[in-house]
Amino acid sequence: MSVIVVEFLTLDGVVEDPDGSGGTATGGWAFRHGPEAVAGDKFRLGTLLETGTLLLGRTTWELFAKLWPGRTGEFPDRLNAARKLVASRTLGDVSAWQNSSLLHGDLVDEVRRHERDLIVIGSVGIAQALGRHGLVDEYRLLVFPSVVGAGRRLFEVPADLALVSTTQVGPAILSTYRTR
Repeated sequence: MSVIVVEFLTLDGVVEDPDGSGGTATGGWAFRHGPEAVAGDKFRLGTLLETGTLLLGRTTWELFAKLWPGRTGEFPDRLNAARKLVASRTLGDVSAWQNSSLLHGDLVDEVRRHERDLIVIGSVGIAQALGRHGLVDEYRLLVFPSVVGAGRRLFEVPADLALVSTTQVGPAILSTYRTR
């Protein structure tokens, strides 16, 4: 089992509000590069969507549950069909997006017990918590040529990562790192 974190990121390391839905002053930075910059399987998840489980926090799940169920096509179909585990202390019903279930118990304990690959999409708080506990195996970061100057960042503490690959994906760069 591996834990893979996928995030949109600015050149100055900000992950907050890439689509502008959070209403922050600097939000929408990823979408300023056009819809094709964020559409499709930019993180090269491939068969992981069929064999793994998406791990989402409440905020990301609620946003995605509004956006993805009505979309069709190769990537949306695979994303909609994927297993989804939602970490939330407040949600009681996750039926709005197929194959979603609530994570019961402590996040870190449940991740340690999970038998499938887990893919954390967005959900910065979850990514940070798992990183603090040394549970992240891989980061796939789609870095956009934007500098916003302020906002929440993915890495709270120093980390030593090993670069696995880097590829241009439209206006952004997809960099994959493994933890050491």
